[in-house]
Amino acid sequence: MAGEGGSALRSSPYLLVLTALFVTCLITANILAVKLVAAGPLIVPAGLVIFPLSYLFGDVLTEVYGYAVTRRVIWLGFSCNLLTVVAIAIAGALPAAAFWQHQAAYDTILGGTPRLLAASFAAYLLGEFCNSYVLAKLKIATRGRWLWTRTIGSTVVGQGLDSAVFVSLAFLGTLATGDLVTTILSQWLIKTVYEVVATPLTYAIVSHLKRVEGVDTYDYHTNFSPLAVAD
Repeated sequence: MAGEGGSALRSSPYLLVLTALFVTCLITANILAVKLVAAGPLIVPAGLVIFPLSYLFGDVLTEVYGYAVTRRVIWLGFSCNLLTVVAIAIAGALPAAAFWQHQAAYDTILGGTPRLLAASFAAYLLGEFCNSYVLAKLKIATRGRWLWTRTIGSTVVGQGLDSAVFVSLAFLGTLATGDLVTTILSQWLIKTVYEVVATPLTYAIVSHLKRVEGVDTYDYHTNFSPLAVAD
């Protein structure tokens, strides 16, 4: 069934699983991001191990259930991530037991600086909403054909903005301009390649969900404002 809604599917077990996977990837990536990894000549956050999957699941959500449903999932992911950050901060502020000697390690690994957290939140919201918007618009423009053009195209835009905003806000003034640009382009390239490689998986999930859910949403009259309450 092609349509514009998705409200009838809020209790779908498949939608619930996708939402859980999306949020898990987001929170896990933010925790892993504290470690920097040498990928050949490139230095990238370890969160890249799983973070691109959030875009894959975001693509699936928009392609099958539409932008309005995806918007709710994006805000849910933001809220869960914020709750995680607050809980970690409260736990870190609690007095440690006298025999526990790892407070410094806890603060180093889990206690992200306000600047990094702000950069992460801003990049996430801009990247995810742009990714979903571009995919929804391309689906209408292509009349539902050539899924790969919109999954990859939306990722190029969304991941590009995510990388540019996060690296710029987090490291401007601490990295030389050349290193800043290199870091942004490196992350963008790796995330995009990740999406390209995962395209067969995206096709398989989308095809299965459209078949079992009986829905294939087109956002012809959707309110695309990230702050909209109604569909």
